Amino acid sequence: QERITSTKFGSITSIQAIYVPADDLTDPAPVACFAHLDATTVLSRKIAELGIYPAVDPLNSSSQILDASVIGQEHYSVATQVQEILQTYKSLQDVIAILGVDELSDDEKIIVSRARKIQRFLTQPFHVAEVFTGKQGRFVSLEDTIYGFKGLI
Repeated sequence: QERITSTKFGSITSIQAIYVPADDLTDPAPVACFAHLDATTVLSRKIAELGIYPAVDPLNSSSQILDASVIGQEHYSVATQVQEILQTYKSLQDVIAILGVDELSDDEKIIVSRARKIQRFLTQPFHVAEVFTGKQGRFVSLEDTIYGFKGLI
């Protein structure tokens, strides 16, 4: 890859779009590519079907800079707590589908409630999603985003 831009803070070499056959993230071809990337943003058809745009899958997306020494302890702590809530919610999906939310423990119901609020928070009006949502995009600062997520966890 050729360097796209370079500053005193670092450089960007490229942004790649990788086709994932049948949306299978364990397919050997994408797995081999992902190993060489600093960050991955995974778009999900299932998330798009829920009306969440951009349809980024926060559990399958990753970044090497999601590290407390790079982004700060507060940001890191909030991000990992959000991931834990979403992961627990994902693991409860089968139980919810078969038995319903009423059969969950009180703690699990709290997790489900928080996870659903987090999903809605991720649908905030992004400029890139205006075409899909019909809502005008807004810029939300990193500080406000972290504060918003803290209120949900």
